Amino acid sequence: MYDSNEKPFIKYRGCIIMGSTGSPSGMDKEDINNIAQKKSTKDPDEFSQYLIDRMHQLEEHNIRLKEETRKVESEKKFAESQKVKYEREVRRLRSEIERMKAPPLLVGTVMEELDGERVLIKSSAGPNFVVNISTFISKDEIYPGAQVALNQQSLAVVNVLPAPKDPLVHGMEIIETPTVSYADIGGLDAQIEEIKEAVELPLIAPERFEAVGVEPPKGVLLIGPPGTGKTMLAKAVANETKATFIRIVGSELVQKYIGEGARLVREIFVMAREKSPSIIFIDELDAVGARRIDTGTSGDREVQRTLMQLLAEMDGFDPRGNVKLMAATNRHDILDPALLRPGRFDRIITVPIPSFEARIEILKLHSRKMKIAPGINFERMAALTPDATGADLKAITMEAGMFAVREERDVVEWSDFERAIEKVMKSTRPSLESRNSGGVMFA
Repeated sequence: MYDSNEKPFIKYRGCIIMGSTGSPSGMDKEDINNIAQKKSTKDPDEFSQYLIDRMHQLEEHNIRLKEETRKVESEKKFAESQKVKYEREVRRLRSEIERMKAPPLLVGTVMEELDGERVLIKSSAGPNFVVNISTFISKDEIYPGAQVALNQQSLAVVNVLPAPKDPLVHGMEIIETPTVSYADIGGLDAQIEEIKEAVELPLIAPERFEAVGVEPPKGVLLIGPPGTGKTMLAKAVANETKATFIRIVGSELVQKYIGEGARLVREIFVMAREKSPSIIFIDELDAVGARRIDTGTSGDREVQRTLMQLLAEMDGFDPRGNVKLMAATNRHDILDPALLRPGRFDRIITVPIPSFEARIEILKLHSRKMKIAPGINFERMAALTPDATGADLKAITMEAGMFAVREERDVVEWSDFERAIEKVMKSTRPSLESRNSGGVMFA
């Protein structure tokens, strides 16, 4: 036994484990009594094993406590990060609420610059006002016609708005270039050379014209019967040139309300000048460029207004810059004389019905990817298709391939071409006869 005034101790493997206090607690006394009792009743080996097990239990308990501590610390860090995130979101939402509560701004148009700090503006409400300009706005951004944002109370200019742009006009720009190239066009070598000289060469090598002292052509007009390849030539130009290509159909310029067609024409040329070098191609020019007449409906007068805006943009006071104009029509006989005079369309290129040699070349081009039987005579095929256009010849090769597909053959034979020629030429013969007769179209 031991004295109660002495510190309890346990001797374990040559080390003395002392108690924490001079007077042992009740639990310490109980543990010491149990240990002493076990020591007296058990041999030293079993007592050592008991201590080892007890130490293992304490170590495992210590490890569990450390894991729980790490878990609590990680949860604490996650909660702090979430708190910071939510505080940031609250600040953003509060700023958005404040921005939404801000009073709206009025839209006005600058009429005149009075001095460095004041301008005359026309508000959306109607009357004109002399207002101040914010010091944060550059003086270069303020010019007559610019749209500005005005403070609702003082009507001071607080911001400059971008110029309104019609999405229809921006949709006319060709983003993905066509796959048609000059090599895909047969029988029009002379026309291709003229287009290169009039459209591509001034954009690629303007120094050649400056060296000679001649002004390059401003516009090219393609005329000819339908199906002769006018639009294909424009597609090839869009593919070959690196300039911005803007395609317009003449009927798109005919709008319902007064002044809308003229506005579209003006914005098209503005966009072309901004993205110069550029090429504007107007397909079916006769839809908007027909001859002006003295009498007519209000719709005819609106088309004439659009035509006059087009004429003004072609050679008006505003410089066109590095912008080339191309147009195509199959009814050049009804075009207004003002469009055909030199200075607007400096070069008029006729795209005729292909000749015998041209038909042979076109047939070879359209059948180059087809599996045809050996011995197909293209000269005989061209002789059987007089007055056929390039579109007719393309339809003939397509119909010949359809006959081979219908009969489940992999090779197109001469009989397929014969049946295709009979089918296509019979369906287009009335149009060919009317084309050669020189009749007048009535509307």
